[in-house]
Amino acid sequence: MIRLKFLNVILSLAILISLNACGLYKRADVKDNPINVEEKVKKNIQEGRGIRFGKGATRGGDFDFASSNPLWRASIEIFDFVPLTNASYSGGILITDWFSTENESLESTRDLKITVRFLTNEIRADAVDVTVFEKICKNENCKTNKIQSKLEKEIKLAILKKATLMEKEGFQKYYEKEGKKKAGILEKKE
Repeated sequence: MIRLKFLNVILSLAILISLNACGLYKRADVKDNPINVEEKVKKNIQEGRGIRFGKGATRGGDFDFASSNPLWRASIEIFDFVPLTNASYSGGILITDWFSTENESLESTRDLKITVRFLTNEIRADAVDVTVFEKICKNENCKTNKIQSKLEKEIKLAILKKATLMEKEGFQKYYEKEGKKKAGILEKKE
């Protein structure tokens, strides 16, 4: 019984000491704490508050979003005709499900699966690697092979063309929206 009380007292003291480090008992006035969120963030940064772990402890992280990557968006649009089994932006890979065109022969089928790997976010010739797999089934005996065909080059070229157009369109929209605002700000300053 005495041990249990002793452990409770020790645990309570440990919690109080750890909460004291958080500034739980610090008196705060409304005039000292800004109401605006942006001002609070600035104040916290100036005071060195916040927690960062690992590599991010020295600087902020780099964030890439799929919606801002024209290569990724172009690939998704090009493969909208086939179901995808894996679409991992963070992994840099896009894999289609097995698909085929209409088969004239009932005893044999030919299916294709396409894998697209993104090697960089930049739009350039070596940014995308396309691999085509073929599955031929004859009387329930199936063989799967990696094939070299014009289809790989055509898909890669289609992705690069579409991504280039998307990026150009994105720059045009940005210029029309943000560029005009910046010009207006410069005129007001003069």
